[in-house]
Amino acid sequence: MTKPVVTRFAPSPTGYLHIGGARTALFNWLLAKHSGGKMLLRIEDTDRSRSTEEAVDALLDGLSWLGMDWDGEPISQYSRVDRHREVAEQMVKEGTAYYCYCTPEEVNEMREKARAEGRPPRYDGTWRDRDPSEAPEGIAPAIRLKAPLEGDTIVEDQVQGTVKFANENLDDLILVRSDGNPTYMLAVVVDDHDMGVTHIVRGDDHLTNAARQTLIYKALNWDVPVMAHIPLIYGPDGAKLSKRHGAIGAEAYRAMGYLPSAMRNYLARLGWSHGDDEIFSTEQMIEWFGLDACGKSPSRFDFKKLENLNAHYMRSEGDEELYQHFLTYLMDVEGGADVMAWLAGDGNQDKFMAALPGLKERAKTLVELQESARYLWVQRPLDLDAKAEKILSDEAKAVLGKVLPALEALTDWTVESTETAVKAVAEAEELKLGKVAQPLRAALTGRGTSPGIFDVLVVLGKDESCARIRDFAA
Repeated sequence: MTKPVVTRFAPSPTGYLHIGGARTALFNWLLAKHSGGKMLLRIEDTDRSRSTEEAVDALLDGLSWLGMDWDGEPISQYSRVDRHREVAEQMVKEGTAYYCYCTPEEVNEMREKARAEGRPPRYDGTWRDRDPSEAPEGIAPAIRLKAPLEGDTIVEDQVQGTVKFANENLDDLILVRSDGNPTYMLAVVVDDHDMGVTHIVRGDDHLTNAARQTLIYKALNWDVPVMAHIPLIYGPDGAKLSKRHGAIGAEAYRAMGYLPSAMRNYLARLGWSHGDDEIFSTEQMIEWFGLDACGKSPSRFDFKKLENLNAHYMRSEGDEELYQHFLTYLMDVEGGADVMAWLAGDGNQDKFMAALPGLKERAKTLVELQESARYLWVQRPLDLDAKAEKILSDEAKAVLGKVLPALEALTDWTVESTETAVKAVAEAEELKLGKVAQPLRAALTGRGTSPGIFDVLVVLGKDESCARIRDFAA
């Protein structure tokens, strides 16, 4: 009987969800969902100097924003230190590991000697077969793996294929340090085994670790999980993605106004493909996902592609759902609290929702949506941007003076009635419609660009619209 698929995402709490980590989490999540299995979450918090509650919260917040859930409670690696030590001590008893009494200075001397002789700098196995009764007094031992000295360790990788490592190049690696702290290599193997992990999906910078961890699995006579090492994400310049390329944490992309649905779609395409498809729903990703469609080459992060994809999701997202994303975005950005206070005002949410269909057609991000919607909550007299100021010449203000009474005379305030009234003024003055609409846009929004001007008139309502036009009409 085939075991149900169990994947895991195991980040270190560095204070944010790195975008490469988000892609790794997504692939694990998709594989689990596709297979009807589980994705577990383990926080690798053994480095106590970097691990804080705030950092863990930031990771969980990033995953939740991206819409990736996990099964069960997050597991703290640090909380399992006693179990890691117990396994190492058991390995010593079984002869697959041993106590090493070398000091750090002695290990450094071995490595320097190896370098000088043109050999790989590694521990020379001094205590591999010695009796612990020979141990010097006052030296706390480390525990090392008794690794095979000959042959090869094979990693059958679902993305990289068959990868062979010569055992002579793999050290008798430390499992527990002399201070009693288990190493990452041991902790990962023990945790993955105890959590029932069947598939390990992670970045290909862990490929060498896979060989060393395979040795530990075999020493313990445990099944080695299926492994898949996906290529790293590079920046637009072809270098490994880093802070100098801009935003790298999930919360930064949220503040830049990207939607989680667009981020999931974009991250899925960084290293995985389904034919020539570029846009697919989360349901389609889950249905189609497989490790066999993951590429071996690094992907380049392209902000332009992400922005264009986000624009698609802005247009296609339901208004109510987009509104909820907008509220989440406002919590993170400067001035967001003021907008939220306005939205809480009587009738203002309805006004925003009425404007939203027109707003989202022109906005590539929630940042642009906020800027386009600004006309709804700004106070009179409006501040003009440079383009609006240029539009509102004396001639344009005179045109507004002729439009104003035509609009004030309307008893029915709709897109159709306002458009008819404005067109009538344009015809009477022998002007193209744009010569009337542009000054109206500047007076009503303070901007040179905006949603459709007749939609703006209707959303603002007759009283506010006429008051704003009056402020600039000659």
